[in-house]
Amino acid sequence: MRLNIFQKRPGITHEGAPARELTAAQKLRRSVLSCLLWENEFYEDGQSIADRILALACDVTPEMVAALAIEAREQMKLRHAPLMLLCALIKAGGPLVAPTIERVIQRADELTELVALYWRNGKRPLSKQMKLGLARAFAKFDAYALAKYDRDGPVRLRDVLFLSHAKPKDEAQALVWKQLAERTLASPDTWEVALSGGAGKAETFTRLLAERKLGYLALLRNLRNMDQAGVEESMVTEAILARRGAERVLPFRYVAAARAAPRFERWLDEALMETVLEQPVFAGRTIVLVDVSPSMNVPLSARSDLTRMVAAATLGAIIPGDLRVFSFSNEVVEVPARRGMGGVDAILRSQPYNGTLLGKAMTKINAIPHDRLIVITDEQSQDPVPDPVAAKAYMINVASNRNGVGYGRWTHIDGFSENVLGYIREHESFFQKNGDFVNVERV
Repeated sequence: MRLNIFQKRPGITHEGAPARELTAAQKLRRSVLSCLLWENEFYEDGQSIADRILALACDVTPEMVAALAIEAREQMKLRHAPLMLLCALIKAGGPLVAPTIERVIQRADELTELVALYWRNGKRPLSKQMKLGLARAFAKFDAYALAKYDRDGPVRLRDVLFLSHAKPKDEAQALVWKQLAERTLASPDTWEVALSGGAGKAETFTRLLAERKLGYLALLRNLRNMDQAGVEESMVTEAILARRGAERVLPFRYVAAARAAPRFERWLDEALMETVLEQPVFAGRTIVLVDVSPSMNVPLSARSDLTRMVAAATLGAIIPGDLRVFSFSNEVVEVPARRGMGGVDAILRSQPYNGTLLGKAMTKINAIPHDRLIVITDEQSQDPVPDPVAAKAYMINVASNRNGVGYGRWTHIDGFSENVLGYIREHESFFQKNGDFVNVERV
């Protein structure tokens, strides 16, 4: 018998439970689609996650990298992780580079962020495809967008303009770019510019709301300022309920706004519930199981007091249909199946945040009759996780940890955008039309 041989060890979660062996594509998806780049998570630091994304992107096809970058930006509403994927795609080269850059870049400051990421280890020439993609993306932005994001930094918008050799489509655009290069663009009409220029808060926000010039995320982030400044309540609530630009806002942002400005929670709750009402309900009985273990209770970013647990609870509170809702940590606790803010609070207060016994939770859930199971978690279990008994079983992963348990008989989905629920509808609709339902990894 030979002893001096390599023995491949099965993967385990950070908590010690057996994890599924994953392909490079699966590893890349779970690292990217819930990733706020460079931000530390409970088990892994942001640098390690970023390094893994780059390494894994080299192990899959350029087509997969391009598609994932687009999905991360458009569906999961992430900003920096898609740019890191673009860096990997640029390194691989090929005709996909330019069109993918053009599509992924949706804000003018992402032009400079991409170049800064590309130069993070030192300046180097830009490839022809990278220049072409930047030039095409540059042409998408008007004078207002360019002025708004023309910020001081190692890379400025004028630098990207010169590096990409972008060509204006007409004389009007040529004039805007000339003004950008000369730093003579008119200051954008934003709340930041107005307040820095000495205008009062009440005056500024009242005018911007009346002229519909305040973006929805800016609205949510400034509710406390508006409340303290005495902006007319009806103007603020009308803007909240109008949800202009809300398609780019992640669900947990409503919870953050309600915490900052409790006065407006009633209307924020109504706006959040629109994400439920816009979609058809799930047929049959759905069980929702939300992870409230300690690893979920850490900030999403260094500047945020929101956690992945809040993101998970918010998803759990906007699922439409006939529900039973449970949370798990050391215990499994049934939670009132409330929607919106009430549902979020019920999940977060359901039990102490102790262990991570997903296997124990699954044993109990499998004994309860249901048609569909949706587990929202970071997939880090202390105990082995049994397979689900429901044919329609979904594991929604809201973290970027290296290994996870939600594969095999699970339909595995990564991300904390409400679009993960849209994928479940599409998945079930497809198999309803085409035959037997099967669980698949979304790759």
